[in-house]
Amino acid sequence: MRIALAYSGGLDTTVLCRWLKENYRAEVITVTVDVGQPTDFRAIEERAYAAGASKHYHVDARSRFVEEFVARDILFNGLYEGEYPLSTALSRYPIAEEVARIALMEGCDAVAHGCTGKGNDQLRMDASLSYFLPDDVRILAPVREQNWSRDWEIDYAIKRGLPIEVKESRFSIDENIWGRSVEGAELEDPWTGPPWDVFKWIKPPSEWPNEPEEIVIRFESGLPVALDGRRMSLWEIISELNVRLGRYGFGLIDHIEDRVIGLKSREVYEAPAALALIRCHQDLEKMVLPARCLKFKAHVDREWTELVYAGLWYHPLREALDRFADELEKNVSGEVKLTLEKGSARISGRRAEKSLYVKDLITYSAESLFDQRHSDGFSRIWSLDVRLQKIMRGPSAR
Repeated sequence: MRIALAYSGGLDTTVLCRWLKENYRAEVITVTVDVGQPTDFRAIEERAYAAGASKHYHVDARSRFVEEFVARDILFNGLYEGEYPLSTALSRYPIAEEVARIALMEGCDAVAHGCTGKGNDQLRMDASLSYFLPDDVRILAPVREQNWSRDWEIDYAIKRGLPIEVKESRFSIDENIWGRSVEGAELEDPWTGPPWDVFKWIKPPSEWPNEPEEIVIRFESGLPVALDGRRMSLWEIISELNVRLGRYGFGLIDHIEDRVIGLKSREVYEAPAALALIRCHQDLEKMVLPARCLKFKAHVDREWTELVYAGLWYHPLREALDRFADELEKNVSGEVKLTLEKGSARISGRRAEKSLYVKDLITYSAESLFDQRHSDGFSRIWSLDVRLQKIMRGPSAR
């Protein structure tokens, strides 16, 4: 039997590699997909072989992850429950695609992943893998199927001498360029705040700069293309913003989240660039899109976000919503100014080439082009519905 394993190099998948080899007497092919996690991929390859892999693949999917997945999250203001920028959720789709591709290329009988039965990743991986794989290729999830605990995995790894340092396993951290998620240990108590040393980009209050800083982000057709007048790739923009915003303590998300299977979980995320870019994009939309478009797109944004969160990237509705956004975002071009201060990054200015904000109409100065007398008839007609209620209820209701 030949099994392709989505391999991160962490505790779950390292234990899984050896367990599959022992229990299925299988040839295990490990696949590590780079979506921007700061990892020593040579060390991961060595760890895979030490755990029993017969072959290892390293796939560089960084550019594709940003251009095809993260970019869409910006266009749809993708914040699940208004908080989470889908950093981990989005990464599972290119990972699943690459694992499925290699499984087919290697003629594998099964594909395995290390998702638990409590989280959302099981849905993202299962749905995506089943989309790309024929029905006769099995999808295995032993952590879920065997009901493994973290303690059991650590004990298994120690007994077999697997190359895992237990001291590194206090928190479960998933990281890519779009954000970091931190779970486990004392964070399972919603009353306990996260320690500052768990963050990578966000600095503690003692290190926040005293002087404010301004950043100007340019968008074209809804996507960021430049910082402070310097044209850059989306990858470069995100990388720089994570550092610059994090210095001021911006980008921390700590909330109670509703998982798809019905559990509530305490989630801590670090996502400076994601939060800033989504909020700046949304602010620019307000300047360019008509009110009815904004109202309708808010519903579309939420539907798109929930599809992605729930593992349904390959659903035809998501594809249709993408086409809607591509059309609507054509005129969302301009600049948004961020002012960074201790603990915050606030929007302090915006301008757009095709802005619907017209100063000469909205100003209250004598130079206004808007003749207020024209509003008298409009206001009378607008209040007609209320005045009809007065007639219907009669004098006694007054």
